[in-house]
Amino acid sequence: MQIIKKVQIKQVLTEDSKQKMQANFHDHKMRLEQECQQLLFEQRKLLNKSTYSKHELEQRFQQEINNRKEKIKLVEFKMEQLDMLEIGSEIVEKEVEALVEVTEGSNWHEIMKEQAIVIKDNMVIRIDE
Repeated sequence: MQIIKKVQIKQVLTEDSKQKMQANFHDHKMRLEQECQQLLFEQRKLLNKSTYSKHELEQRFQQEINNRKEKIKLVEFKMEQLDMLEIGSEIVEKEVEALVEVTEGSNWHEIMKEQAIVIKDNMVIRIDE
């Protein structure tokens, strides 16, 4: 029988990967800021039509804008944390699912032990078991 198990993907931080991550964070932040501006524009447009309750409309748009502002704060926090990390540090990038074979007599503790794949500059350098 096969089961699905989570495996962490860790990345060794290099100058190149750090710059790419900073650029991705910056792009994400800019995209969220543009969404906030677009929402404000749409809100003004709909308020001028005045077919909707102004209070309810403002509340809905403000909630969406606040959601994006929270995401911006999170991205800024991640950028600060990235700046503090030293080159050579290992960071968890994501998790993937792996198929694991389970048979009668298998050691459950060994099967469920945490595993990780370590990547440096898009090359697998180590598999931790």
